[in-house]
Amino acid sequence: MNKTTVDITTEDGVADAYFVQPDGDGPFPGVLLFPDAFGLRPRIFEMADRIAAEGYAVLAPNLLYRGGLPRVDMGQLATPEGRESVIGAIMPHVMALDTPKIVADTKAYLDFLDRDPVVVFGYCMGGTNAFKAIAAYPERIKAIGSFHGGRLVTDAPDSPHLAAGAITGELYFGHADKDHSITDEQIAVLEETLDKAGVTYTSEIYEGAPHGFTMTDTSAYQEAGEARHWENLFALLERQSSRPGK
Repeated sequence: MNKTTVDITTEDGVADAYFVQPDGDGPFPGVLLFPDAFGLRPRIFEMADRIAAEGYAVLAPNLLYRGGLPRVDMGQLATPEGRESVIGAIMPHVMALDTPKIVADTKAYLDFLDRDPVVVFGYCMGGTNAFKAIAAYPERIKAIGSFHGGRLVTDAPDSPHLAAGAITGELYFGHADKDHSITDEQIAVLEETLDKAGVTYTSEIYEGAPHGFTMTDTSAYQEAGEARHWENLFALLERQSSRPGK
């Protein structure tokens, strides 16, 4: 496979990213992979490579490329206490990535891929931003998969779920069990809103899986949840590949 790091010019600067695609001429269907708050690292590269091996061009951008982000000590993520400490340091940057910023950034990512429509997969904050992306670009994004995504339903006037009416593609949600970042009540509100908007979606709770269950390099990893996530991720890609505009 062809693997490279790239710089993507955005309205606010330059986002570093990892880009991988199969050998050959292509063009290959496009996939955006929105990482969790811990950013680009070997685990994200592994995930992008696994998707690309199935015949896709995968771009994984550093969503928190704007300056001032503290360096993540991956060794700290091996314990729950260390992981929470790192999250605390990163959270102000996560919250600063508001809807206008991620919408503008996503346009730059889509323009780099230069193949529409695409599928977006996101993890933790990446799942939330994938939802914002498909609402902003329904003609360019045909589906998303959000895994242990948080803050999809909030009290804010621009809560992500309120944009459901703009979505025309398919959504998949793999929720962590008893997730502090999206409660059972909030999941119910999300599903009710999507139903009213007529959106095609699947929303599942992975029983016993903690927030962050897909990430093998943190203490939140759960093998069963990760395996189930891959099954659903590739099933979504297969469904979309069989439809017009693949």
